[in-house]
Amino acid sequence: MSGAGSPELTVDGTGLTVVIVAGRWHDVITDGLIAGATRVLEASGATYSLVRVPGSFELPVACKVALDNGADAVVALGVIIRGGTPHFEYVSAAATDGLTRVALDAGKPVGFGVLTLDDEQQGLDRAGLPGSKEDKGEEAASAAIATARLLRELASR
Repeated sequence: MSGAGSPELTVDGTGLTVVIVAGRWHDVITDGLIAGATRVLEASGATYSLVRVPGSFELPVACKVALDNGADAVVALGVIIRGGTPHFEYVSAAATDGLTRVALDAGKPVGFGVLTLDDEQQGLDRAGLPGSKEDKGEEAASAAIATARLLRELASR
């Protein structure tokens, strides 16, 4: 289940070690994201583990440590819901920029499953829960595995 225009990826995670790093905020939505990522990783044959961090702001540092400790890829999952202050913009930018930097510095993929939302319903619609229109956890895990495979292929040329 993916959004309009999203590629359908069939991925082979055999021989890959992946860490799901997920925030604790908005646990109903985050748990849906984790379930989607887990389904993909199990079906792909990847070895995976789950680490929980307090919120989306903490995702980059935990992802960096996971990659530094041998993970082939990480799947970063979190939820940031807009409020009445600029906090949303600060956390969204910090998480996005931080995860991009982690991927570039490590030379390893970070599957990006951080939902930036105007309201909780948008998250419920994108979390892969029963009745959801999309499954962003599934998409993030698929992208991480596909990119890890591609990077291995490029390195072997």
